[in-house]
Amino acid sequence: MSTHSNILDWFEEKEEIKHYKPIDNGWTIAEILEHIALTSHFLMILIDKGTDKALRNIKNLSLEESVNTFDGDLDNINEIGIHKSFDWIRPKHMEPKGEKSEWEIKDEMISQINTCLNQLEKLKNGEGLLYKTTMSVNELGKINVYEYIYFLSKHAERHIQQMQENKEEYKQHQ
Repeated sequence: MSTHSNILDWFEEKEEIKHYKPIDNGWTIAEILEHIALTSHFLMILIDKGTDKALRNIKNLSLEESVNTFDGDLDNINEIGIHKSFDWIRPKHMEPKGEKSEWEIKDEMISQINTCLNQLEKLKNGEGLLYKTTMSVNELGKINVYEYIYFLSKHAERHIQQMQENKEEYKQHQ
């Protein structure tokens, strides 16, 4: 969760840096923060549903077998955390619209982090392996609840790099 703590620090950045429009006409830091919250909102819906289904599956599936057969190959998810590592076409509903204040966005992110931690607590014995759902980004295919949570973190890392690039560009042009 250190990635998400790092994200929250960006809300404390100077206003002129948060609203600097990059030369490539990309998103400002404020827009990136909103995008992270939007994307996390939709990922949390999947994580919440996946957690519930995984906990129900404990009655019908072998947790021990799932733990023993998990391959743990996270390379494709790790790639999510690298800015510009591949073309990523995001849905329109995950694009920033500027409809919420930055404090509303920050509060939403804090709530998302807490929800994520609560879901992990419910899945502390490996139960998150018992439910998979499809993730089309980077051709990930079927991933389990833990991998969705990891994806959420890697998505934030990707955008931390983007915000750092924006900040560096701002400094170069001042």
